[in-house]
Amino acid sequence: MPISRHLSGFCALLLLASVAMATTAGAAPSLERGYRLMYDLDFSDAQQEFGTWQQQHPADPLGPVSEAAGLLFSELNRLGVLESQFFENDVAFQGRKKLSPDPAVRAHFDAALNRAGTVARQRLQTNSKDPDALFALALASGLNADYAALIEKRNMASLHYSREATAWAEQLLAIAPSYYDAYVATGANKYIIGSLPAPLRWALRVGGVSGNKEEGIADLKQTAEHGHYLAPFARILLAIAYLRQHDRERARATLDSLHQEFPNNTLFVHEIARLEQAR
Repeated sequence: MPISRHLSGFCALLLLASVAMATTAGAAPSLERGYRLMYDLDFSDAQQEFGTWQQQHPADPLGPVSEAAGLLFSELNRLGVLESQFFENDVAFQGRKKLSPDPAVRAHFDAALNRAGTVARQRLQTNSKDPDALFALALASGLNADYAALIEKRNMASLHYSREATAWAEQLLAIAPSYYDAYVATGANKYIIGSLPAPLRWALRVGGVSGNKEEGIADLKQTAEHGHYLAPFARILLAIAYLRQHDRERARATLDSLHQEFPNNTLFVHEIARLEQAR
């Protein structure tokens, strides 16, 4: 089975699982509120939060990369990707259709990522261990991977960006191991590489890339338990990993906890219902 098929399939997991937070109250613009609005599919208000944050913090690369994330999620929602069920099945993902993106959104997306990259690299010139700059670059590469896989169906390009995201995340965690949101990137990479057939794992290991499903789940748990923006996201990824391993009990428990925390999000209700129907 092609490596790109497995890895781009996991890109689907990352995005399709991510409609999973409810909004929080608060008048002051903040990245956290923006992400929660975005995950609740309130893209207009999310972009307002991200835009205001950038005006107030022009030297923060997390502002423009967050704007790019909101644009991508909005486009995936418009194209119906967030409603799909193929993220649990590599075969179904491989048979997905190539979509027709909005060129204006793509240009806006690219511009936001370029701004994030420019600001992040400027900060790294001043401080090569700037954690927010490294995280912004990791997130930007991950967003590029998702756009390539989920919208353009460019699996090899997605693989390139995914490995790039992992490299930035590993560089960050080497100097700031408590930057728990970054463990999502390393955990996803370890899990999907560890899920490949043995000959493909061996070939990647020869090229310096290794993976282990158990280590991947352990990294995801780090974010789920200690992360900031991505803690609920990591719990969703864990639920999907459990489903792919046919561990429906742990998947159901994770989804139940998410539904209790975010009762206004219907995704968990639908997924729980599907689990009930499959019993």
